[in-house]
Amino acid sequence: MGMNVGSSSGEDDVVSSINTTPLVDVMLVLLIIFLITVPVVTQSIAVSLPKETNVIRVTKPENIELSVSKDGDVYWGTKLVPDMEELVKRLGKESVKNPQPEVHIRGDDKSRYESVGRVIFACQRAGIMKINFVTEPPARN
Repeated sequence: MGMNVGSSSGEDDVVSSINTTPLVDVMLVLLIIFLITVPVVTQSIAVSLPKETNVIRVTKPENIELSVSKDGDVYWGTKLVPDMEELVKRLGKESVKNPQPEVHIRGDDKSRYESVGRVIFACQRAGIMKINFVTEPPARN
């Protein structure tokens, strides 16, 4: 609310109108800044994203099947692996074979990423070169 001070009539009249000019000025400045910065934010580097593929998995007998349960337990085939050191030791024995077997990791969809990450790290420590993730194909409508 504004007030007229020092008027010539000698009376102090209260001006009850709101001066919207500063508000409009601020909004126009913000709009101009927004219009200038939006194209900069939306620019990105052109990359070719991977496409969904549905390749039939061929299981070879020499491949290693590791499963991670929702509780974080790791299974080699159907046998429980007691700890990560044991897993690294067993994978190390397999990594020296020629050709090196592939590791197929089957993670439960309710398992924590940390549990699957530990298995990947164990494979890396053992020197395994090929790690695959087994997933279900997407549902077709």
